[in-house]
Amino acid sequence: MQESNTLKDYPQVRQLAIRSLFEIIEQSSEGTVIVDREARIVWMNERYARRFGLADAASAIGQPCETVIPGSLMREVVSNGRPILLDMLDTAKEPLVVMRLPIHDAQGALIGAIGFALFDELRSLSPLLKRYSSMQQELATTRSQLRARQAKYSFAQFVGSSAASLEAKRRARRGAASESPVLLLGETGTGKELLAHAIHAASARAHKAFVSINSAAIPEALLEAEFFGTAPGAFTGADRKGRSGKLQLAEGGTLFLDEIGDMPLALQSKLLRVLQEKEYEPVGSNQMLHSDVRIIAATSIDLQAAMARGAFRADLYYRLNVLPIQAPPLRERLEDLPALCEAILAELGSQFELEPDALQLLARHAWPGNIRELRNVLERATLLADQPRLTALDLREALGPVAPLATTTVRQSYRDACAQFERKLIADTLAAHAGNVVEAAKALGLGRSTFYKKKVALGV
Repeated sequence: MQESNTLKDYPQVRQLAIRSLFEIIEQSSEGTVIVDREARIVWMNERYARRFGLADAASAIGQPCETVIPGSLMREVVSNGRPILLDMLDTAKEPLVVMRLPIHDAQGALIGAIGFALFDELRSLSPLLKRYSSMQQELATTRSQLRARQAKYSFAQFVGSSAASLEAKRRARRGAASESPVLLLGETGTGKELLAHAIHAASARAHKAFVSINSAAIPEALLEAEFFGTAPGAFTGADRKGRSGKLQLAEGGTLFLDEIGDMPLALQSKLLRVLQEKEYEPVGSNQMLHSDVRIIAATSIDLQAAMARGAFRADLYYRLNVLPIQAPPLRERLEDLPALCEAILAELGSQFELEPDALQLLARHAWPGNIRELRNVLERATLLADQPRLTALDLREALGPVAPLATTTVRQSYRDACAQFERKLIADTLAAHAGNVVEAAKALGLGRSTFYKKKVALGV
């Protein structure tokens, strides 16, 4: 009998509960709005009206909800009948947490919607929102850093079909399929860094970071910290939170050691430990960190000669020289010149083309600066030329008056020609930058240490 009475009272209890729930939410919320089937406002409380700059709630009646509440999604609710239980609404003052619910009549037909702005709840959610915002920023930063540390080049960008080029790419593809160290050898400007990127991009580590470090571009005193990182407060001036080194940044990916022939002997022994033991210690730390990186090294100097004079460790050389790859100089792959010129001009975004006599002139040049020099010459020629077809005259002007040309005696005078070219290039670049070595080295794409060494060796 008691159960029967309870069931009989159910509709009344339900109505009271609905009214009570509405009153509680309406009183505790920042605002409430009700719209009809056409999303026109039929009721709004005074607090909500004042938030949107209205004199009173009565002036909102009959207006489309978007006119009063910019960015409102009430029309979406009355259109599809689906509630939006928790959402953010941007306002001129501050964002609001809002809830939007459809309204149905006794027969179940959709007749409108009701929305609550839960301003008081926003305060309680503030720590969570701040944490969410912080996590989003950290994620965006991490993604940005990872994008910056991904390979920039693939094998398709190593242009050339000459025997020397094909052999370099063949070996590089072999290197991509393994985890063994790779040693890239060749003169400055031959594309060693491009091959390093391509090997990483074609390897199983392609989804991880590609991190490079140039031993010649960083002062010796800072190179160890740059390589291994530092513990908190490791030395005067060090970051109190510590700093990640290149090894840690490359974890799981590839570490490219450019100009490894310029690496100090003390650091060479520590690198050998990384290669053999897969572990290292940050500067100023007693904690041993595990290392999972693939090493690709490159050098433009003769490492065997460096070993002979005691400037490079033999044990490190043999550990790195598992798969040596020779990046051929341009003078040994002159048949690639047409394709290289076309690719460089396309990369420069120019509409220029080379006349046959221009290509013949380029084929007679000694190219001490290799592909980097070729790019420089073509870019200069496009800037100076008055017509889209580049002739030998245009290229001769871009090459400069003292540019050495290859002749039948190139094999005998090549070293002298290179030295002459480099000497003038370094002197001219220094003069153009008012003697500023840092700026001159940057302009030539050289590390400061390498620039100094060439400057002294050439007597500039």
